[in-house]
Amino acid sequence: MTSGPAAELLVDGTPTHLVEKKKEEPERESWGKKIDFLLSVIGFAVDLGNVWRFPYICYKNGGGAFLIPYGIMLIFGGLPLFYMELALGQYQRCGCFTVWKRICPMFKGIGLAICVMTTYVAWYYNTIIAWAVYFFFSSFRDVPPWLSCNNTWNTGNCTTFAERIVPEIPVCSQQTLTRNLSAVQYDVTTASFVTRENQNTVNTTLNGTHVLIEECHWEKPPMDHSQEFYATAASTEFFEREVLQLQFADGITRIGGVKWTIALALFGVFLLVYFALWKGIKSSGKAVWITATLPYGLLFILLIRGCTLPGAVDGIKYYLNPQWEKLLDMEIWIDAAAQVFFSLGPGFGVLLALSSYNKFHNNCYRDALITSATNCLTSFLAGFVVFSVLGYMAHAQHRSVKDVARQDVGLIFVVYPEAVATIGGASFWSIIFFFMIITLGLDTTFGALEAIITGVLDEYPSLRKKRELFVAGIMVYCFLGSLVTATYGGIYVVQLFDTYAVPISILLVVFLEAVAVNWIYGVDRFSADIQSMLGSPPGAFWRVTWTYISPVFLLTLFVLSVANSPPPQYGDYQYPYWSMTVGWLIVCSSLICIPLYIVICFFKSSGTFVDRLRQMITPAEVPSHLPIKTGGPVFL
Repeated sequence: MTSGPAAELLVDGTPTHLVEKKKEEPERESWGKKIDFLLSVIGFAVDLGNVWRFPYICYKNGGGAFLIPYGIMLIFGGLPLFYMELALGQYQRCGCFTVWKRICPMFKGIGLAICVMTTYVAWYYNTIIAWAVYFFFSSFRDVPPWLSCNNTWNTGNCTTFAERIVPEIPVCSQQTLTRNLSAVQYDVTTASFVTRENQNTVNTTLNGTHVLIEECHWEKPPMDHSQEFYATAASTEFFEREVLQLQFADGITRIGGVKWTIALALFGVFLLVYFALWKGIKSSGKAVWITATLPYGLLFILLIRGCTLPGAVDGIKYYLNPQWEKLLDMEIWIDAAAQVFFSLGPGFGVLLALSSYNKFHNNCYRDALITSATNCLTSFLAGFVVFSVLGYMAHAQHRSVKDVARQDVGLIFVVYPEAVATIGGASFWSIIFFFMIITLGLDTTFGALEAIITGVLDEYPSLRKKRELFVAGIMVYCFLGSLVTATYGGIYVVQLFDTYAVPISILLVVFLEAVAVNWIYGVDRFSADIQSMLGSPPGAFWRVTWTYISPVFLLTLFVLSVANSPPPQYGDYQYPYWSMTVGWLIVCSSLICIPLYIVICFFKSSGTFVDRLRQMITPAEVPSHLPIKTGGPVFL
């Protein structure tokens, strides 16, 4: 045995290694109450997409039939990944950077990729909230301004809700009947007949024993498409010519200057986010009591009001009417997988960060079931809220539901505002709706930015003492980056980011995360970690889905997303080809962090090629909060 400080013998001859104990780090805070954590996770997962994206995707892909692939993808794809990330964060108790030292050091670039993607989201997502803030304050009027065409921003082509009502036209047919009162009823005073079958009033001509009947009924003329339907709507002109002022921009080629009112609203959003996050989970845990619970109360109020409107049943039927033949279409399965994944939100580092503040023996398995079920049920509930009102609009304007629905942000800034503004007490309903949109958005922003903050503070613990200043710096950085989306043509940039910033790259990030945890770190070791927290290991279902089904699920989605990525879209605007090149550069800007760090990690390692690879995939440290096992290193 070699003598020296590296190895010594105990009295019984057992060798032991002397390892320098890590310096004491500032104590990590924990959630004050379990409910604070649950509300934070639910608040992050339930976002604006639950209000506009899920209802549209559901009815587009077969209505009630869509729930079958949605449920399958939830069980075998979304939920296992959601549970995996909650368990990983709770056991390792660190953010998106430090966790990879303890799992697979060469994948530390995943943490940087997550931060880049989250930054992009902060740059455009908060601008959408700022638009909602603008609508919110504009609602404090006797009549919401997006209902009329006599404003300074309106054009000569502007049409109000009432002016776009489709007049029903009479369609008449003639037939000759014998004068038999058993077949028809005769009204002597009006000389009209009413058939018992359809109760339609008809014009009649008496001719001896015969009656010439001209029967008329009301029909709707052929419908136009929703984009054309809303092209001249007063609500469209308010959103595009007053809120955004698109008339001062020329697409994404010339987006114009910053619109100061939107920039001011954006500043207010970041100010609220700062005071929710500056003290850590102690402050954000209190904020979510309002921002995570209030939307549910508002949703139920809007649901009750919506279901009492004429035509609401038709809208709900359109939302849920099953089209079973759609199940044979591959697109419905891809849309279901994408909706489940982006709704639950694994891979953004948020679940990792939020669960890292849990107590070690917290039942994260139960938390995963509760929060994921709440999220999916909220999406389903939001569909009733949206389509009950769309049914009312279709009824009021003599149109079909498909002709009043939109799939983009126009649903919450053009269609729904116009609908609720035509209900009695328009200002009240508008205030409620946009306050709900603001709170839904703020919750998601809290979680997304906490992922960055937790990741950096865990990697550099000395910054925890200056958290307030660090958070302020993050807010300023994100606010300045967001100004490009607060320009006159900012919505074109928002749609570009929404298409390319996250949806494609996040799939590869989570695929690599699943591979690193279950194949390199090892599903057996990961299961043992969970057993040490919960007292029992995860069952065979979870181990199989983590190891095989979920990675295949993610890799398939990634390949299909790359091969069939739709171009960004807003209205009928066609994005130039160069902008799509910029979009793919945005995709690569986050993903490039992963191979770059692998190369850096290789050259930082020492020894032979095999030795370097071994160091790159072997955990470099263990969590300091874990108990020292018998036979482990003796700390000085």
